[in-house]
Amino acid sequence: MLVTTRSRAAKLGAFVAGAALLLSACGGGGGGNSAVQTGQAFADCDKNPNSCNSVQADQLQQGGDVTYAIEKNIPNWNVTSAEGNVFETGMVTKGILPYTFYATPDLKPVLNKDFVESADVTSTNPQVVVYKLNPKASWDDGTPLSADDFIYNWKVQNGKDCPDCAPASTSGYDQVSSVVGSDNGKTVTATFSKPFTDWRQLWSSSGAMYPAHLAAQHGDTATPAGLASSYKWFGDTVPTWSGGPFKISKFVNNQSVTEVPNDKYWGTKPLLSSVIFRVITDATQEPTALQNNEVQVIYPQPQVDLVNQVKNMPNISSYIGLGLTWEHFDFNLKSPGLDNKALRQAMFTAINRKDMIAKTVGQFTNKVEPLNNHNFMPQQSGFKDVVSSTGQGTGDIDKAKKLLTDAGYKLNGTQLQDPSGKNVGPYRIRYTVGNQIRQDECELFAAAAKQLGITVNVSPTDDLGDTTTKGDYDIIVFAWVSSPFPFAGAVQNWVTGQGSNYGKYSNPQVDSLIAQANAETDQAKATDLLNQADQIMSDDAYVLPLYQKPTFIASSDKIGNIRNNSTLDAPVYNMAEWGLRK
Repeated sequence: MLVTTRSRAAKLGAFVAGAALLLSACGGGGGGNSAVQTGQAFADCDKNPNSCNSVQADQLQQGGDVTYAIEKNIPNWNVTSAEGNVFETGMVTKGILPYTFYATPDLKPVLNKDFVESADVTSTNPQVVVYKLNPKASWDDGTPLSADDFIYNWKVQNGKDCPDCAPASTSGYDQVSSVVGSDNGKTVTATFSKPFTDWRQLWSSSGAMYPAHLAAQHGDTATPAGLASSYKWFGDTVPTWSGGPFKISKFVNNQSVTEVPNDKYWGTKPLLSSVIFRVITDATQEPTALQNNEVQVIYPQPQVDLVNQVKNMPNISSYIGLGLTWEHFDFNLKSPGLDNKALRQAMFTAINRKDMIAKTVGQFTNKVEPLNNHNFMPQQSGFKDVVSSTGQGTGDIDKAKKLLTDAGYKLNGTQLQDPSGKNVGPYRIRYTVGNQIRQDECELFAAAAKQLGITVNVSPTDDLGDTTTKGDYDIIVFAWVSSPFPFAGAVQNWVTGQGSNYGKYSNPQVDSLIAQANAETDQAKATDLLNQADQIMSDDAYVLPLYQKPTFIASSDKIGNIRNNSTLDAPVYNMAEWGLRK
């Protein structure tokens, strides 16, 4: 997942071992639950999410520029690292990094045949996956894409060869026992020490691949220290290289990233002359930029005023949907007192999710309901309600108070005290600066906690990735932008020591069940194991799912082939196909 998006952050879990998630300060959308759609370009997106707004190449101009608004700067360019595992970084690097599989708007994984002609499980005991690379695939300096790239990206994310790399996640990569090349490196054979349910996530778009030959110039990749040095270099250095259809031609810090076609790309060349990612950290300014044609695409978290502003703009189409992005509150279990489960359960029980939805995202869509699973969305076959039975998210203040009383807490006036007589709190809850919905959610959390005698102070952050990675919060709200790989994502987010497990949750029983699910070849058994783990985790009250996050895209009607994508691949998943109508 991308959080905004990990052992320090393990970590894309955001996009750890093939990150499944990215941390999000905003989000990406899609799916079949549209509540708002304006204009004509996206009129068919509910029924045909993968093909709506399709335009044939002969009906598009050769050349032209598209400016796409992003809400955060890019301080770290290594999207597989805990620190760089941020949604915006995932979008900006999508056009330059090669990958095995990507997610389409219907939430399914698809083989990237420009890079990999085939990927097949050739044995189940042990599990073996053989990748046949496109013979033409190469980095833009002429170095062939090869098994060397698979091996390097495996080593820096498996948690063993490079202990100091801090990938977003090690999930799956830590189950690979060997990666071997043949046919001049164009055949890659990965052998697993135990089966990996979500094997398609490895080297996929949720993490993508960095060039091994450049890594070797910035550290001895045969040693842990050299691997760590090169891995850091990829984070610190603006890529001047490319293995995709685009390349970065210019980066202006805190302003923009300009990408132009990679003239060395072996696949179909982009039609556009450039895609410019413009940094607009205040989402309220995005509609104005869109109306003034300063940007042609925005992908912000929808807010009432923002949606209404866009709704009436001429020659602009917009779409709201639900997908794999989900909003949640997290505790930092290293904060004083928050290691007590009863306290966490009480605070989450005091939160009224239905009321919170009505006062935030419910103002512009009627499709959003409280989410009751940490790993599956209601549209997925594995979904099971594991939250309702806990009473969390109901706003039941009396039950919350009883949980505290039964655990030995007591009120001294309006101040809650723990069983030893020590004051509980104050705590600091954080959200991404400029995000009014998240600010409102935090203030509603604080109001609920106040009824229990706990002071919670609301504090914004302008660097979500840094805040989560450093644990610079007591409570935080953000969203995961997920891939279609729930088992690997669970490892990344919930297992002890994983990079995306920012709040330092640890339950050996949960670890064991997730590990079993992640190594189970029977999908039904894997799903049951993961839901068993989720039931325990829900009771532990570490993370409270709030809702599937509505996602919102608005773009100029001139742009063909752009559409919503609710996964971490976002609308940029096919940006090489974008073009301006003639």
